[in-house]
Amino acid sequence: MTYLVLARKWRPKTLSELVGQEHVVQALANALDRGQLHHAWLLTGTRGVGKTTIARILAKALNCELGVSSHPCGKCSACIEIDSGKFIDLLEMDAASNTRVDDMREVIDNAKYLPTRGRYKVYLIDEVHMLSKSAFNSMLKTLEEPPEHVKFILATTDPQKIPITVLSRCLQLSLRLMAEKDIAYHLSRILHEEQISYQEQAVKLIAKNAHGSMRDALSLLDQSIAFGAGEVSFQSVQNMLGVADQGLFYELLEALADNSGQEIMRHGEQLVAGGLSLDAALADMSRILHRVALAQVLPDSMDPNDPYGPKILSLASKINATDIQLYYQVLVNGRKDLSVAPDEAAGFMMTLLRLWAFTPVTVNEKKVMSAVSQPPSQSVESREMRATRLQPDSDVDESLPETEVIGPIKFLGDWEGFIEKLNLGGMARMLAQHCAVDAYENECLSLVLPQTHAHLLDGSYREKLLIHLEPYFKKVEIVLGDASQRDRTPVKQREKRKEKSRQDAKNAIYADPLIQQLQAECDATVIDESIVIRE
Repeated sequence: MTYLVLARKWRPKTLSELVGQEHVVQALANALDRGQLHHAWLLTGTRGVGKTTIARILAKALNCELGVSSHPCGKCSACIEIDSGKFIDLLEMDAASNTRVDDMREVIDNAKYLPTRGRYKVYLIDEVHMLSKSAFNSMLKTLEEPPEHVKFILATTDPQKIPITVLSRCLQLSLRLMAEKDIAYHLSRILHEEQISYQEQAVKLIAKNAHGSMRDALSLLDQSIAFGAGEVSFQSVQNMLGVADQGLFYELLEALADNSGQEIMRHGEQLVAGGLSLDAALADMSRILHRVALAQVLPDSMDPNDPYGPKILSLASKINATDIQLYYQVLVNGRKDLSVAPDEAAGFMMTLLRLWAFTPVTVNEKKVMSAVSQPPSQSVESREMRATRLQPDSDVDESLPETEVIGPIKFLGDWEGFIEKLNLGGMARMLAQHCAVDAYENECLSLVLPQTHAHLLDGSYREKLLIHLEPYFKKVEIVLGDASQRDRTPVKQREKRKEKSRQDAKNAIYADPLIQQLQAECDATVIDESIVIRE
């Protein structure tokens, strides 16, 4: 038997089978079930997201022998003929090949005749933006007021090129790029039904390289099945696509975090020698930095099953948030520069050099550099030495570190206020905000971290926080506690204050005489979710 490619074999035949276009499915389903049928639809979106598929499903829904609905039977002669491309009243036209005004006039002349078999004569014009200006003008009148038995379905990848006079006569439905997780789920289901052995990471890699196009994903899947001799393994897909092992990118970024220029160049040369797409390499590194930045702000959002999770957390603990933003911009601009570089390899290596060379010097590093450049007697003064300089009648303890505007900081039991004055950043701040004071006596501080956030003690987060707290306490320890301790942390206290403010605002709104009058006279309703407290 002739082999049928997966993109055709698994083309959805009903609206319910469509993946990743729920907003379009809902709009069409409601219109079909309620009988609110527009005379012209315009489907827009990039290649492979389902424009032609939706058009054919719509043609079936309009001509199914059981009646117009969002659930065509798929068994009547009309449905079967449309699926096989043989329905005489579905006229598919490729505007890229039929751009002339004469071609459009032929369509318009035939539109006045009643359908031969179906309920409606459906004209599907693909890549409609390729029509000439005169062709568009010739169809305007018919498109605005077609015969009752005619429906137009226009599809395009470039709606900007369609005249506004045509756009205004159509009901426009914009199809989105599909999410990687939706593509991966669909591919996994197909492989399961086809009884083909596969690795989950291989499917995710295919979904990632499909760039939002389901048809591209299915074509890559077909190719990977052939490349892997009937199996879809991560290694074979990686070789087929010519993409680098993600581990190399993490190692390169680790070298960057460690300020090891030699290792950075070595990894860069390894990527160049592999003959891989260097543009894709820079894009992958940008994605990793995005995940690192997200881990610093929302560590709970990380997937616990992600095999690279520990590496993400490691990078999040080593690189501060400001540097991550700089690195991200260097990589994004590096991709733009590849096209004008002497050659791709030179542009790639220069981008890596920029990452290493333009790392900003932090305030603490400036202090260290200044201390190193001075004679030992002028470098760092100890806490004890500074304490001896205090006047007996002084009310200020100059032995404690100072912030830029606030003055000497003391811990008086308010942990949340104390860490705010410290101006902590990155993961040290996050760890501090999820800790609560367990005990404080004789300048010895004991902090408790709820078990739910135990992962924050991994890497160097703990050490970074302790370094910041060391000048203020004789001893600091951080221990794990049960989940109930979370109620005492600054994060939870802030949530409680915000919720109280929201509840107070809600009560004030419900008690407002004008609101009560609107509710009584206009049957108005206050939408609680719309009440927002601005901090």
